[in-house]
Amino acid sequence: VQLVESGGGLVQAGGSLRLSCAASGRTFSRLAMAWFRQAPGKLREFVATISWSAGSSYYADSVKGRFTISRDNAKSTVYLQMTSLKPEDTANYYCAASEVEVAGRTEYDYQYWGQGTQVTVSS
Repeated sequence: VQLVESGGGLVQAGGSLRLSCAASGRTFSRLAMAWFRQAPGKLREFVATISWSAGSSYYADSVKGRFTISRDNAKSTVYLQMTSLKPEDTANYYCAASEVEVAGRTEYDYQYWGQGTQVTVSS
């Protein structure tokens, strides 16, 4: 599975961004998808995950109510809509895929990773 993220950039606090991750190489509708992030000097952390059919989604407490994960199986793409951004959301955001219907919240639950897209939120 190849994953390519896009949509990162520089935004002011309170602003919004939408990240996209295009997948290829497997039947997208049979992949659980997720977003993780890693800030400088910190460990990679879970952000959100969504099941095959988008019937289930889970979020880290730090982004709940501000971020929304969604997917378009016809376009083999998963999205992360980020609103009310804070400086502490600054990180490199990674897309990840797992060959299960519903995946977990740790890095070890995912077999495939993108290269990441940088999000910087200025105060």
